[in-house]
Amino acid sequence: MRYQISGKQIDIGAALQTHVRTELDDMLSKYAGRPTEANVVFSKSGNEYVCESVVHLSTGLNAQATGKAHEIYAAFDASSEKMDKQLRRYKRRLKDHHKERSQPVELSDAGSYILAPRDESDEAEQDTVTAMIVAEMETKIPSLSVGEAVMQMEIASSPVLVFRNEKHSGINVVYRRDDGNIGWIDPRTSG
Repeated sequence: MRYQISGKQIDIGAALQTHVRTELDDMLSKYAGRPTEANVVFSKSGNEYVCESVVHLSTGLNAQATGKAHEIYAAFDASSEKMDKQLRRYKRRLKDHHKERSQPVELSDAGSYILAPRDESDEAEQDTVTAMIVAEMETKIPSLSVGEAVMQMEIASSPVLVFRNEKHSGINVVYRRDDGNIGWIDPRTSG
């Protein structure tokens, strides 16, 4: 497994890096047999340390958690406990959905853009003026089944997930509806 342990404007010592690797290895060996990459970022917010952890699994799922505490080790432990709870909660689903998967999930490159909101005072120009792009980033679109996509969205606590449907290679979207249910958009079946 590949680790990336870093700090935002704080130094991360070798002892903390060893602690993070050991704890993540122990936790992931219980739940996820095939992790591929772990990103752990430490930062300081006021008088608290913040630890943001993301673990990429070969099944295409990403488990992520954030922990805060007054000490840096405690911040990692809080983050680790949240991730442990997520993986424990989804262990049965992960086994059921992925036991037949022999290859890691295929990822496709795509562009991701953040657009600035329009100023309501420019109503007359709205038809001719396009939105200004604030940020442009690269993102990955996983090739998943619909069930795996819903699981990925729930683990990431995200309101929406764009994915390539494994059955027909078309782009699909799953999202959390206002009524609490999950919506699925499959443009291939509309018409």
